[in-house]
Amino acid sequence: MQTELKDLKTGSRVNHVLLLKKIESRSTRQGKEYLDITFADKSGAINGKFWDGFEDFKSVASPGMLYNVTGTIGEFNGMPQLKIDSVSPAEGSEEISVDDFVRKSERNLDKMINELNERIEKIQNDYLKRLLKVILTGKRYDNFIRVPAGKSWHHSYLHGLLEHTLEIVRICDLMCDIHPETNRDLLITGAILHDFGKTEELTSNVNFDYTDKGRLLGHIVIAALEVDKACRKIEWFPEELKNQLLHLILSHQGKLEYASPVVPKTLEAIVLYYADELSAKSNAYLNSIENDKSESNWTKFIQLAETQIYKKRSTEDETEEK
Repeated sequence: MQTELKDLKTGSRVNHVLLLKKIESRSTRQGKEYLDITFADKSGAINGKFWDGFEDFKSVASPGMLYNVTGTIGEFNGMPQLKIDSVSPAEGSEEISVDDFVRKSERNLDKMINELNERIEKIQNDYLKRLLKVILTGKRYDNFIRVPAGKSWHHSYLHGLLEHTLEIVRICDLMCDIHPETNRDLLITGAILHDFGKTEELTSNVNFDYTDKGRLLGHIVIAALEVDKACRKIEWFPEELKNQLLHLILSHQGKLEYASPVVPKTLEAIVLYYADELSAKSNAYLNSIENDKSESNWTKFIQLAETQIYKKRSTEDETEEK
């Protein structure tokens, strides 16, 4: 069994089956061509450089396929980099699932699906429960439980959207316990559907890229359109209830400059916004800490966080200095 990429150290030899995520032909300042490549396994990805003897591989290279890769782990600008010696198609790769080389949620998928279904069944408002069952069916449901919640910042792995959604549902449930005035059924339905548009905004292929529809409309608009359409299929769906639910979706990113068409203007909307922020940023910070391999107590500057992040974790056996 091969060592995962995240556990390889500088100087480690690589003789692995890896997933090709990205390949680009580049040139040095002297005009010498080389290949800039990203390979991955389920633990993460690594950039590599292929300097010589890559002509045969270049002619057949296809992102999303598995390859036998040999080389050595080096370092460039404080980050691991693979110096590639050879690449060839993986023998018997048709018997290996590409999904085995793509990062997934660490939560058990069956348990997450059960948790989602159980939470939907707890909704007492018949219109909202029927709406969820109209929307979460067929291919849309399959996409909902498979796609990531983001391309790179948070929950950016298979089943990430489902994991993110369930975290938000738990936070919202807690806030409804603290503030019983909150409309629990409305808030939980909004929590489940707030990022539903990502089922069409993002792909679940090896690079989690944006679809054409996702780039043109964005997940907020996609979700709002789908919810409005589904409400129209349910006879006598209350207009006020529909508008409040659409407001949750349209305002869940909190600020106009964050691409929300409106800011939160209801109790449920402000709860959903901060629940979304808490889930997303906690996950993003954890990922940033895990992915930073430097010996420093701090990560490199994280542009989206606008700061470095402290990596050192306190332990139970640490004692306070007297």
